[in-house]
Amino acid sequence: MAGVRLRQLVIAAETLDVAEALAEVLGLGEGFPDPGVAEFGLVNRVYAIGDQFLEVVVPTALTAPAGRFLARGGEGGYMAIFQTDDLAATRARVDALKIRRVWNADLPDISASHLHPADMGAAIVSLDEARPASSWRWGGPDWEKRSVPGKLTGAVIHTVEPQRMAARWAEALGVKAEAGRVALRDAVLEFRQGAEERMVAFQIGLPDKEAALARAKARGLVVTGNEVRVGGVGLVLS
Repeated sequence: MAGVRLRQLVIAAETLDVAEALAEVLGLGEGFPDPGVAEFGLVNRVYAIGDQFLEVVVPTALTAPAGRFLARGGEGGYMAIFQTDDLAATRARVDALKIRRVWNADLPDISASHLHPADMGAAIVSLDEARPASSWRWGGPDWEKRSVPGKLTGAVIHTVEPQRMAARWAEALGVKAEAGRVALRDAVLEFRQGAEERMVAFQIGLPDKEAALARAKARGLVVTGNEVRVGGVGLVLS
């Protein structure tokens, strides 16, 4: 694998009804309930789209980090998970940048580090190395059989200082930032002016966006142009 990839985007929600809405609108397959997230005081569903993933997490206690996130600003974009082919070098880089790692895992098939959101801004950033690179433990067993066609093409992050935050994320990821944009191997992160630091939109490519928009309207969700609001996040479809 050459270059950093966007592999998974995560919504923090009040209930798993958001997961059901996400799956219905996007025509996703069965969601994987990962028992491992209980460590963080969560229940979840993980959906495969192409070889990338969408996740909804719901705190089981208000004292959980996701519970505090909801208390501060309600449902919304909570975490972005990026895949690297050299996590040892990535960890050394973020340590040198004085970015705190708040959680680390080293398993036979994947290693991961979560970066402190106070050091990054807007969301939790996770840096993961899967072995082999095409695998993804967090998607659950046989995720390939549950995957549907589509692609995560980017995310939009609001902040009062877009260029500063773009530069910080780019430093951590080991890539370049230009005019508030961070280009990855398969996606683009856009940092835009906003009063609140939040990951506000996911950009998603689908084989039939019109069908997805029709399903969203039928469910009574807010649809503006090609954007659907689900769980405090704008799903911008293409």
